[in-house]
Amino acid sequence: MRIAFIDGGTYYHHATYNDPELKPFFDRNIYVLDLPDADLSEVDCLYIASRQNPADLIAARDRIADFLAEGKTVIALGESHCEQWLKGVEWTPGMTNFWWWLTPGEDSGLRMSTPEHDLFRYISLDDATWHRHGTLIIPEGAVSLIDAVEGGSVLYDDSSSGPGRRIVSTLDPCYHHGSYFMPSTTRFLKGFLPWLKQGAARWSLEPDGTSTQ
Repeated sequence: MRIAFIDGGTYYHHATYNDPELKPFFDRNIYVLDLPDADLSEVDCLYIASRQNPADLIAARDRIADFLAEGKTVIALGESHCEQWLKGVEWTPGMTNFWWWLTPGEDSGLRMSTPEHDLFRYISLDDATWHRHGTLIIPEGAVSLIDAVEGGSVLYDDSSSGPGRRIVSTLDPCYHHGSYFMPSTTRFLKGFLPWLKQGAARWSLEPDGTSTQ
């Protein structure tokens, strides 16, 4: 999998991309303002790092759609309002409890919904647990990997909403890893990126709701 890191130009994107343990998983760095006219012929996956200005990605919306139409993969991470630039995404805002673990007995509210998914050979639920920024409506035929107890998904794998593959999340690992706090985000990236680089086997749902690889 040849992966392009879509860089919003912030300190946390710079820190994530240039981390010696993570950089080998990326084949190119593309500044988001250059994305609309970028040559993506030698790229299989756009890794759109978390917490970007959605206006910059709206300007690249057609280029992203064309990339998916070629059967390729887009990773859309949290707090970039991908519902504005990625067709088929529906986001529901919600209260964000940034410090829930400081309250004795508090529950993160996250549940592993498809434990047999190949990604969970690389990460655990704890690695994907810090806080969430709203939830996603799960598209028909998509596979939710992590659900919120109040309903909806915080991470899903979608090869059914059109050509290509969309892996969409409300989680924002690049921001926290690049800001040097929230250790679970570092563990998430150290598992998620090797999984992605090695090909990220496609998953789909059968009519009875079971998932297949």
